Amino acid sequence: MTQWYFVPPHGTDRVGPLDEASALEFVRQHPEAQAWREGMSGWKPVREVPELRAPAGGPPPHMPPPPGAGGARGRSDDIDFRIVGNDMPFVEIELDPGESAISEAGALMYKDASIQMDTVFGDGSHSGQGGGFMDKIFSAGKRVLTGESLFTTMFTHTGSGKARVAFAAPYPGTVVPMKLDEHGGRLICQKDSFLAGARGVSVGIHLQRKILTGLFGGEGFIMQKLEGDGWVFIHAGGTMVERDLAPGERLDVDTGCVVAYHAGVSMDVRPVGGVKSMFFGGEGVFLATLTGPGKVWLQSLPFSRMAGRMLAAAPQGGGQARGEGSMLGGLGRLLDGDN
Repeated sequence: MTQWYFVPPHGTDRVGPLDEASALEFVRQHPEAQAWREGMSGWKPVREVPELRAPAGGPPPHMPPPPGAGGARGRSDDIDFRIVGNDMPFVEIELDPGESAISEAGALMYKDASIQMDTVFGDGSHSGQGGGFMDKIFSAGKRVLTGESLFTTMFTHTGSGKARVAFAAPYPGTVVPMKLDEHGGRLICQKDSFLAGARGVSVGIHLQRKILTGLFGGEGFIMQKLEGDGWVFIHAGGTMVERDLAPGERLDVDTGCVVAYHAGVSMDVRPVGGVKSMFFGGEGVFLATLTGPGKVWLQSLPFSRMAGRMLAAAPQGGGQARGEGSMLGGLGRLLDGDN
């Protein structure tokens, strides 16, 4: 028997497993939900899943308006790109006339002269698409809650032919391109993972509903929610690895190593073990638990871990950095050539 899983629109909790009859009833009540079953490559809107259409003679599910109609957000710009570099990568985006890309403040590396740079209020998803003033206020407010600036930088090709703009990673790591419509139209990410994307992508907030998850989940109560159908570029520290979790499959992860996951994945926290492991294991008190179905992306070097190591190695009180020199102290440093 086929088992279906759903994520309601604007929801955070996964629903399922449901049999076919229950799934059709759920679709009638939530026609804008995302659906997944075993054998599907990823989450899809229910309107794109033939099995979830109403049977002959039955009332058809209400279908949402097509993109760009009735005030709905239009499709994102279809941009071309390439990722350059390994340890300190950057993404170079190629724009056609009239196309735009958005980025976080300070991410620009270079741009062609025909690309105009503008600062827009909010995340740029409503720019040029009929969004009202209150839409932009709400978009800007969501960015403040995730720790970002009120404004987003938008780069628009105003000339002819092709033009390029590049955005660099803020610290050593990996830049990974993701097409949102291949991931159910929504990704949940750590707060500082979004680097750049196509115009039309919405950068919102995702609130952790469980108190323990918010307090000890590594990213707090608020994470980023990326929505739309276009390309986004996610930055992770060190190397990024992708895991595809089956329904009910659980993965225990260091709380700082979670980069992103599908909306259908459930995130929680659990103690690492006994009291001895908590205080002397060196892995903290809690681990993040990710439960499928869906994909998760993990990073090998969270920025907090790198910053902690740098702080620990920094000179204390104007003295020498810890871990440097030799056992002979000052004489050893003299012989080493440090003085």
